[in-house]
Amino acid sequence: QVHLVESGGGLVQFGDSLKLSCDYSGGTLNSHTLGWFRQAPGKERQFVAAINENPTTTSYADPLKGRFTVSGDNAKNTIYLQMTNLKAEDTALYYCAAKHGKSGVEYPTLYDFWGQGTQVTVSS
Repeated sequence: QVHLVESGGGLVQFGDSLKLSCDYSGGTLNSHTLGWFRQAPGKERQFVAAINENPTTTSYADPLKGRFTVSGDNAKNTIYLQMTNLKAEDTALYYCAAKHGKSGVEYPTLYDFWGQGTQVTVSS
């Protein structure tokens, strides 16, 4: 059982940066992929980014490459999502999730464990 707790969301202005954190327990980046997803009201849950190790591998949704960066700190059992140049369309509830293995990281249905989410609102 992997337990995930997101933090760092909030209300920001257009063009601002924000860094989300996901504290995890019960798993490691060696055995699991940890992913970030987001869901806006009335829309489907959307893949944002993912990270795993051995070797360290990161994946991103194509439209977000260059603005979002996922990273991990094994010592703290935490992964991060650094978001820059935020836009109104980035407004969503951001979730951290964990799955076994390293394939299919962009598919939310393959993730077994989810956090409660942290809200990001970008004001224009």
